[in-house]
Amino acid sequence: MNLIADLQARNLVQDIMPGTEEQLLKEMTSAYVGFDPTADSLHVGNLLPISLLMRLQRAGHKPYALVGGATGMIGDPSGKSAERNLLDMDTIAHNCACQRKQLEKFLDFDPAKPNGAVMVNNYDWFKDFSFLDFIRDVGKHITINYMLSKDSVQKRLETGLSFTEFTYQLIQGYDFYYLYNNNNVKLQMGGADQWGNIVTGTELIRRKGGGEAFAFTCKLITKSDGSKFGKSESGNVWLDPERTSPYQFYQFWLKLPDDDAAKMSYNFSFRSVEEIKTLVEEHSTVPHLRKLQKALAEEMTILVHSKEDLEFAQKASEILFGQSTVDALRSLNEKQLLEVMDGVPQVTGSKDALNDGVDLLTFLAESGVFTSKGEARKMVQNGGVSINKEKVPGIDHKLKAEHLLNERYMLVQKGKSNYTLAIFN
Repeated sequence: MNLIADLQARNLVQDIMPGTEEQLLKEMTSAYVGFDPTADSLHVGNLLPISLLMRLQRAGHKPYALVGGATGMIGDPSGKSAERNLLDMDTIAHNCACQRKQLEKFLDFDPAKPNGAVMVNNYDWFKDFSFLDFIRDVGKHITINYMLSKDSVQKRLETGLSFTEFTYQLIQGYDFYYLYNNNNVKLQMGGADQWGNIVTGTELIRRKGGGEAFAFTCKLITKSDGSKFGKSESGNVWLDPERTSPYQFYQFWLKLPDDDAAKMSYNFSFRSVEEIKTLVEEHSTVPHLRKLQKALAEEMTILVHSKEDLEFAQKASEILFGQSTVDALRSLNEKQLLEVMDGVPQVTGSKDALNDGVDLLTFLAESGVFTSKGEARKMVQNGGVSINKEKVPGIDHKLKAEHLLNERYMLVQKGKSNYTLAIFN
């Protein structure tokens, strides 16, 4: 398999060092991607470099995943407009351990296999490396002029760049040098904003050891409106189900605009380029069915979570946006219900008052679901209000304890998809 040709067909390759494609076609090659331990979970934006390692391994090569226990203490200035807050060692160690566990889900780490994945932490080779030794053995090989020429540095000179962040490219460059010499890693991959740091590594390998190494970067993934990919209305879309539930994760992909869904299918899907082209064409004939979004959402949810999580996400989506019944709603436990209702407006009510029955119109107006009784009455009379997916029969309807879901909740629906979660304490 020609990995580079496949990545180019997916419009992923930004910069590539001459000879990289030939190296990958010549022999099994060890290659690495670095992950920045700024959080205890990776996010959707990290899926692209993860997928690079997965594609590399599936093409018969050996992937190395580097967690930056050392570089995480410094901070990469690439793509940043200001100095980053430094993390303490305990936090970095915790984040590295969490990210390591996540990466093990995507790569085959079987040491018995020639191309089994390997996890490394650059803190292991930097912890006993003194500052004097570093500037003598590494710093003398890279000139200040060379370092200043990098975009990551140039863009920060006006706003200010500390010596700490200025040295980052040397640290990352040494990572490549170390892995080249100790693990025969000949290739580094990353995002387009990493090109300057990566080629510093190839330059160090050439100048310090006379070796030849290779590199390529992928285009930075952005949405059609130019905004950063991997963000939702509530922030980052995380791979940790405790931070972003499988349902929310599924919905993120499902809500992609058509143009983004097509682009992200080529970027993220492991379907062949030909299969994706066919899917894009099918989608264009019946875009309202959202075939492209559904296919991508299903594939990514299974990849990051599980088939069972996908089935729940689909079930939850049907409950909110399909023709589901109250029985389907009642089948959710409290945790699942709250996952599905994450982000849905909430109101409260008195659980004791339900024993005698609560006047529906009064509750809807006083809780703020509607601005007034008059508005609520009109909506009910027009058949536009449902409680727990069951249409309210009339304006004299009473809310009772028997309507509660998981003994605390009621789902109030206005129109087709305007929901409010009522919580009774």
